[in-house]
Amino acid sequence: MFDWLQKIADWLVFDVFTLDSKSHLAEALNFFIYDSVKILLLLFLIVFLMGIINSYFPVERVRNYLSSRKLYGFEYLSASLFGVVTPFCSCSSVPLFIGFVKGGIPLGVTFSFLVTSPLVNEVAIGLFIGLFGLKTTIIYVISGVLLGTISGIILQQLKLEKYLTPWVQKVLENSEREQNNFVQGEQKFNKRLPIIWNEVLKILRGVVPYVIIGIGVGALMHGYIPDGFFEEYLSKDNLFAVPLATILAVPMYSSASGILPVVQVLVSKGVSIGTAIAFMMGVVGLSLPEAMLLKKVMSLKLIGIFFGVVTLCIIISGYIFNLIL
Repeated sequence: MFDWLQKIADWLVFDVFTLDSKSHLAEALNFFIYDSVKILLLLFLIVFLMGIINSYFPVERVRNYLSSRKLYGFEYLSASLFGVVTPFCSCSSVPLFIGFVKGGIPLGVTFSFLVTSPLVNEVAIGLFIGLFGLKTTIIYVISGVLLGTISGIILQQLKLEKYLTPWVQKVLENSEREQNNFVQGEQKFNKRLPIIWNEVLKILRGVVPYVIIGIGVGALMHGYIPDGFFEEYLSKDNLFAVPLATILAVPMYSSASGILPVVQVLVSKGVSIGTAIAFMMGVVGLSLPEAMLLKKVMSLKLIGIFFGVVTLCIIISGYIFNLIL
């Protein structure tokens, strides 16, 4: 599919820049050019298409749907699926999480959204297909949705509302469900297009820097780190590779689109796909910046419980991935 792009990257690196094909710099630069163009093309296409879909599927409508109906347990799955169609990183998901709480949605359901939203979204899905193929992408999406659903159910059963900050508890006590007017649904497509385009640009401005940084790190790893470097600690033979990768990921922070190029290189260097994806989930879903933002609405004990449950689910997912793929 992208053979033409590889030829362009080869031409630039070997013919225009006249670099030795066996040099580390040539390998790193070739990887950077090829992956940058490929990922940015996929990124633009997926964000634009999902911008069109989201314009017909506003966030407020889903929030009201989840807060005004008894879904007999399926609200956790619904919240996770909603997380799939929202292109947010973990930090930008937090304000929407607060909006869910204000809307009277149960805490476990809001956690289901908070877990899935940064892990599985249209941007990550588009890039995952380009980097790992359709089969791995489908398994990843299913595992991400189940991760959010199961985490939300577990957290709801723990009755954690008392560990929310006093401000959030007051909001819960006095919450009034708002009825929103969806005038946008009556607009014609040509009138929506400028709004969609502005949203696309806004998302790209927020995501592209992380993508470029991620590709740059991946390029350096691809060009300069020898094969087998990670296998000593993160190989499939190491029983503790998955939890180790997950724990190492927590101090880092990136969006799914920014960390995927690094995951691609880890796999190419011999790290098992499940271990690499557990690392990605840890980076995206258990970041320290997210914990700092959550401190505004949760006590430290609740943040610790939330991170602990999600970490356990990520580790289990990593082992399952290693068994399946």
